[in-house]
Amino acid sequence: MASIDLDKVLDKAWADKSLAEILAAPVGALKGVSDRDGELLQEAFGVKTVADLADLKYVRWAQALAALDAAG
Repeated sequence: MASIDLDKVLDKAWADKSLAEILAAPVGALKGVSDRDGELLQEAFGVKTVADLADLKYVRWAQALAALDAAG
């Protein structure tokens, strides 16, 4: 089972929310992602939520390539 330290990846306002709320949140809920970054992601890729970002095919492709390199 996967786990993650939410304090390290979410802005403080989102750290106590449910997983469903976090996935439905704007990408700005992620620590280090500004509202402007979120606007640019929406313009470029149609990404509006954390779930949208996770499902973005380019993110999945990059993760797969990195996993192949790590398995090296």
